[in-house]
This record gives sequence, structure tokens and C-alpha cells, in this order.
Amino acid sequence: MSGVDRIRTTHVGSLPRPQDLLEMMNASDRGEPVDEAALAARIESAVHEQVRHQAEVGIDLVSDGEMSKIGYATYIRHRMSGFEIGDAPRATPADLDAYPEYKEALHRSGATVAYLRPICRGPISYVNPEPLETDLATLRSATDAVQVEGAFMNAPSPGITALFQPNEYYPDEDTYLNAIADALKVEYDRIVAAGFDLQIDAPDLGMGRHNKYKHLTDEEFLARAEVLVEVLNHALRDVPAERSRIHLCWGNYEGPHTFDIAVEKIADLVLRAKPGTVLCEAANPRHGHDWAGWAAAKIPEDKVFAPGVIDTTTNFVEHPGLVAERIERYTDIVGRERVIASTDCGFGTFAGWGGVVPELAWEKLRALGEGAARATDKLF
Repeated sequence: MSGVDRIRTTHVGSLPRPQDLLEMMNASDRGEPVDEAALAARIESAVHEQVRHQAEVGIDLVSDGEMSKIGYATYIRHRMSGFEIGDAPRATPADLDAYPEYKEALHRSGATVAYLRPICRGPISYVNPEPLETDLATLRSATDAVQVEGAFMNAPSPGITALFQPNEYYPDEDTYLNAIADALKVEYDRIVAAGFDLQIDAPDLGMGRHNKYKHLTDEEFLARAEVLVEVLNHALRDVPAERSRIHLCWGNYEGPHTFDIAVEKIADLVLRAKPGTVLCEAANPRHGHDWAGWAAAKIPEDKVFAPGVIDTTTNFVEHPGLVAERIERYTDIVGRERVIASTDCGFGTFAGWGGVVPELAWEKLRALGEGAARATDKLF
């Protein structure tokens, strides 16, 4: 990676939405009357605010914070045909099933995610590109107004889309996955054509093991995960690897995580996915040791790592010295030119939901930038 002279910074994508925007977004998603022009204007102004704030705290590779999206995988129902709001069973994480007292405490606290349940009940097609085009134009105008190295936009993997939106139309899961992939390809290609990097959010390769596929053995899950990667790579066939990144996640919630599949078991599979940059959890107490698993993997020389050096589920603000230490663990594995400092996950995975209050989310991102500067001073 010639030309890299410092540890760059990024994050996983979603950021806390402003309260006034949240109220309009939730009302619109529920189908209630909303001034759509006012909503569009507020989304635009929020993206400009978020991009400017990212630049101010030292983020090099920024995003729109997913200001327009109600959820990182459920927003697609507003862009694709085939989905209806309905009632269907939701898989719960195996670690919450195993600890019912904690599960009940989460429900009582309101810390569980509440969202409308899209269900596939018809043929899927990408029929409404206008929201995407608006998002791309807004991000372009926002990034043109600041000094940043680059920008990315998020889109879900076919696997996580299928996890959140159950299928009641296609004859089997593989047919469903391929239909989703064909539709998502439209979004993938358009993001890159607009000049942004594409981030694929793929918790299906981590969280999927103890969620949708919790009744399988590890071996059975890995067989399914191979299919998920193959379908993703097919959808990415026209996207250059260096213009795409993949986010691996075991679930962005504060919980036991005692059923998370070990990174050693899925590392080689994740590395077979096409995206050139891998964003992985590396800060929370369950995955802070994962550097050892990645060190044991056969990492291709063209892969860039963006480890999460900031936890996104607690309000502790990491010390920049700890951030630098975490960065250095990964530079020891792949070299200083192939590491970008990132976060474990997003701060607003679903609109209005997240364990970190907005003011501290920004302090955490500031600590990320300061830690990367410390690591740069030592490594370059």
C-alpha cells in the first residue's frame, strides 16, 4: 500500500440521528402523515452536520451516518418490490435465550430493538432508485464542503437482508438469496459509480451463527456461510475489490455473547469475500482478543484491516493510549500501511436505538482520531 504515511481513521457507518429527525422518520416508516419535503430537507441538513462533525473529530473516511435509513438492513423495503409489513417470528440470539433473567431485564429497560417487520411476499426487484440517488447526491454535496480523504456508503449483504426479512414467497432460501443479490447489485454498482466506496454490512457471517442459524452445528453453519459468501461475491462481480469493504459483526448489543462463533473458525471464509477491506470487532470484551485469531489466518497480501478499536455498546470513552495499543496489535499482523482504525460497529444501527448517547459517541470518535495519531507517531 504505497503512499500511506499514517494510520487513517474511519467508522462502521451509522451515527445517532438527531431527535427531530427521528420523530419524522419513525412516523413516515409507520405510514403516518408527514411533511415529506420537510423530512427530506432535515435528512439533507443532518448529513451535512454529521459529515462536518466527522471531519472535525479527525475521521478520514466518512459516511452519511445512515441518516435516511430506518435500519441498516430493513430500509430496503422502501427501494425494492416484494416486501410487506407483517407478523412473523423473530429469532433471538442464543445468548439471550440462555440467560432469561438478562433477556427479561433488556425488555424491561427498553434496550431491545423495535422495528416494523418486512416480509418477502412477492418477487423482488429494485424498483425505486430515487432514495439512493438522493442519498448519493447529499453525501457528495456534504463531502465537497469539508476536507476528508474519502467517503463510503453502507448497504446490507444478501445474507443479512434475508435474516431480517423472512421469506414467504420463494421456494427455498438459496433462490431467495439470489433474488436479493440481484436487486442489491443495483445499489452496490451505483454507489461505486458515484465515486464512493461501498461498505457491505455482513453480520450474517458472525451474528447469524447464534441467531438465525443457532440450531445448526458449527460445521453446518459454515456450509451455509460459504453459500452466503458466494452469493455476495456474485453480487459484487462488477465492483473492484479495492473499492469495497466488508463489516463482520457478532451483534451490536451489550450482552453475554457467549455463543459467538470464534473468529478462528470463520476467518478464512470471511477473507474469501471479495471486498478488499475487512472491518472487524476488536474492542469489546468478547472480541478484544481476536487479533490472535486473525494472526493465525492466511491473510492475502492485498487485504486491508480496519479493526474496531472503539467499543460501540458502552459509554466508556477509550483512552487514546489504549486505542493506539489496539491499533499496533493489527499493524504487527499485516503491517502499518494496511491498517485503518475503526469502530466495532455503528452507533445507530437502527434509528433511535443504540447503547451510546450521542455526545459520547462523538467523544469516542475523537478518541479514535487521537489514538490513531499516537500510533502514527510511533509507527511512521
